[in-house]
Amino acid sequence: MASANKNNAVVERWKQTLARQPDRPALFSADGATLRTFSGIESEAHSLQRLLEVVAPGSVLAIQIGNHASWPALLIAAFRHRLIPLPLGQHIGSAEREAVFTACGVAASAEIRNGVVTLSAVRNPQSAIGCDFLKLTSGTTAAPRAIRFSAGQLVADCDNICATMGLRADDVNFGVIPFSHSYGFSNLLLPLLCRGIALVASEERMPRAILHDLARSGATVFPGMPVFFEKLAELENVPELPRLRLCISAGAPLPRLVAERFTQKLALKIHTFYGSSECGGIAYDADDGLDYEDGFAGQPMENVRIHPLDGAGISRIEVRSEAVGDSYFPVPDPESLGEGRFVPADLVRISPRGLHLAGRASDVINVAGRKLNPAEVESRLAQFPQVKQVVVFGVPSALRHEEAVACVAGPSNAAEVLRFARTVLSGWQVPKDVWIVPEIPVNERGKISRRDLARQYAARGSH
Repeated sequence: MASANKNNAVVERWKQTLARQPDRPALFSADGATLRTFSGIESEAHSLQRLLEVVAPGSVLAIQIGNHASWPALLIAAFRHRLIPLPLGQHIGSAEREAVFTACGVAASAEIRNGVVTLSAVRNPQSAIGCDFLKLTSGTTAAPRAIRFSAGQLVADCDNICATMGLRADDVNFGVIPFSHSYGFSNLLLPLLCRGIALVASEERMPRAILHDLARSGATVFPGMPVFFEKLAELENVPELPRLRLCISAGAPLPRLVAERFTQKLALKIHTFYGSSECGGIAYDADDGLDYEDGFAGQPMENVRIHPLDGAGISRIEVRSEAVGDSYFPVPDPESLGEGRFVPADLVRISPRGLHLAGRASDVINVAGRKLNPAEVESRLAQFPQVKQVVVFGVPSALRHEEAVACVAGPSNAAEVLRFARTVLSGWQVPKDVWIVPEIPVNERGKISRRDLARQYAARGSH
């Protein structure tokens, strides 16, 4: 792999973008005011590079600045100084941060204090990582790990996204998803730097305010998560959004009912996007038809090749493209990631229409030797009118190894859901218990974690 930052592909693309449109607005606030022109980003990058001079080239720089308008300039400055950026979400607390710093050999951290970028935790550098960029990923263990990327792989993902989604130079991306996440980084920051696609920088989380900001900022593209679209669909007296032409949902599967309610309310199609931190975009629903389907992920992205590993039917897949990262760090896993190839943990069904997500291999519940796919149980229980949302997970069982539990949100009770379950499921598939909640919790990435729900369910029993 070409190591850090000589002829960095993102920096080279940025030079071309800057030459084309130096005085054009690049970054907007939520009210539509210009925060940075493209030449303004360049000037800020030069200032930030002077700030970074205390960090030895080749070191890892953690970036934990939320959706601050300095993100594009800081990224360019770090690349020019031959640092290896590692984005961190604002949700990461001090203990987890220290674990990440240790695992990834972080030399310094960029943060926002009093509205400006500052450095802290300047330490001895980690050398010989041999990459341009690191993405943090949760993985399957508690130990932090990252993914190694070259700048060329980042640019390849950006190009695939822009080509597949039809993003144009005159678009304005609405940036409310975290820039530190792979989704936000590839769909918002890289199109700005590599393609000149302007960006609204927002830290807002209240649904009414997001909708108001979409209207007044003049955004044309809204990359969001299912939880955003669900909350927006529940609002009344929604404003006109005459400039918004494209809504994208990623980060978690988009429930059919959520998509239908949103389209009924705002007369806009939600296009599902399926990707992974390890390889960037995998599939996208480019069709404008409104025949939503639970678990549908669309057709393979431009320049992405997908191969089923387990034959016909539901299978794991192999993803190959120029955007696939090189390896995990600090501990590689060549069986799942490397040499332009990535094997996600997701189970996928491939039809003539495209890819359909069918759960994760690691989520399969072993009920007395029988393999229960929680997604199958969820799809059946979701047919009950009183079930607004359902997530099924496994819990230990002394007699059957594991049992299924259904966490349900909606105006129902456990007895009603269990009675319905017995009419649509085989006996061994019926959940042991139904846990009724006001709303199924999601993490900062908008995802639902079965493991977290299982832990919360077990904690209930211990009180």
